[in-house]
Amino acid sequence: MEYHDSDRARELAADVREFVDEDVIPAEREQLGNGPVPEDVVDDLRETARERGLYAPQVSEEYGGLGLEFRDVLPAFEEAGRSLLGPLAMRVDAPDEGNMHTLEMAGTDEQKERWLEPLVDAEIRSGFSMTEPMQGGGSDPKMIRTTAEKDGDEWVLDGHKWWTTQGSEADVLLVMARTDQEAHPYEGCSIFLVPSDVDGVEYQRDIPHVGGEVTGTSHAEIVYDGVRIPEENLLGAENAGFAIAQKRLGPARLTHCMRFSGMAQRALEVAKAYTSEREGFGSTLSEKQNLRYEIADAETRLHAARTMVRHAAREIGEGKEARVPVSMAKVFTANVVQDAVDLSIQCCGANGIGKDLPLADFYENVRAFRLVDGADEVHKRVIARDAFEDVDESELDPVTRFRG
Repeated sequence: MEYHDSDRARELAADVREFVDEDVIPAEREQLGNGPVPEDVVDDLRETARERGLYAPQVSEEYGGLGLEFRDVLPAFEEAGRSLLGPLAMRVDAPDEGNMHTLEMAGTDEQKERWLEPLVDAEIRSGFSMTEPMQGGGSDPKMIRTTAEKDGDEWVLDGHKWWTTQGSEADVLLVMARTDQEAHPYEGCSIFLVPSDVDGVEYQRDIPHVGGEVTGTSHAEIVYDGVRIPEENLLGAENAGFAIAQKRLGPARLTHCMRFSGMAQRALEVAKAYTSEREGFGSTLSEKQNLRYEIADAETRLHAARTMVRHAAREIGEGKEARVPVSMAKVFTANVVQDAVDLSIQCCGANGIGKDLPLADFYENVRAFRLVDGADEVHKRVIARDAFEDVDESELDPVTRFRG
């Protein structure tokens, strides 16, 4: 399917597809059923990505990336997402990709030198510490309870976070906290750069979860107990935390969509290959009409998802907030990918749930996509609010009403 991508975007995507086919997938096949992937395997893949000129395409050249426009890297994200190891290899993996974007967007020169450059080089890791346990902020971020109080030239953080992706391995944590208790949370929260080894950062556990077996990704529960950090660790302006987070989350949701749409495409490629060879009841499975139609429907919906993501990305590229297009793209793509992976497993039967193929690991990882970066219901709420914002009551003028 052709899209209105730039020549540079198509060229990069083609190069990434070749890299994934020739280097990443062979490495992936060595790890299936035996994860997590060893660090030296990831390091080797990253070195190959650098040699091929594919490493960190979304980051400015001055910080070690390729410096490409956001819309031009999205097709490459999709190609990388065809393997769970692809985003790791190219340094376009969550949460570091989103955190690098946040640092580049809102960080000071000193913050970028200390954290952004090592992050791009994969010398350190990061976590975005925003979600809190039940009584705190989650799908409704206004419920955030973690606080940061100014004490001289330091900030003192107190709170409880969990589901901080890569939190156990992180060297620096981007922590959202309330800094103005009297203001609405959207105008009274800030983001802080917290080194993971400072006093008061207390790791409680890695939360057992579905997925992550191949990459070894953790989701940590962390208590911040009187954590003291210097005032220069404030990221961006005081009380601008949600404004920064929104600028982070819009693009991050779209990059998630493209990585996962790559997963869906790979799953369908596996399913089509399997059903073209597997025979049953007098013909190959691929000749069965119902199965062909289900594949056709999955391909159609995946095309629609890709188109929605590109539209939302264009809106962001034009400087718009694009909250509704992003929400539409995110909730639609998450469900399209989940359905495509599930269908692919069904097509492959017992081979679908085994770990010789990547489908089982895809299945375990894709379910979280309908929750991370906003649950389906949160995005539907945004879409519905916009849909009912300007109701034309004149449409009901012809309706007969009760005469009392």
